[in-house]
Amino acid sequence: MAWVVGAGALLGLLAITSGIVTLRTGWIVPTARRHVTRPRLHGLGALLTGTSVLLQSLFHFQVLPSVSWEARFIGGNALLLSGLLLIALGQLLPLRRNHDHPAARPSR
Repeated sequence: MAWVVGAGALLGLLAITSGIVTLRTGWIVPTARRHVTRPRLHGLGALLTGTSVLLQSLFHFQVLPSVSWEARFIGGNALLLSGLLLIALGQLLPLRRNHDHPAARPSR
């Protein structure tokens, strides 16, 4: 069972790294590029989702001080679901146009 939780911890670290890179540079994994319209929401969602998975793994291996199972359950699910909601919003919301950008202004 420990290898499953360890693999989850590695995937959580990968999601956190992907979220940080997306927030800092706007770069998105090529397989998701076509679907994402708001990279910042997508990056924040990946960061929250990865944090939830990593925290649950650290609690399992008793790296962090133990808290009640209710707090772990509710907190982990709240982080996970909010991250998934932000990822979905980053894909479903329409593309936001920047009216200050020179390319967005109509030519005269």
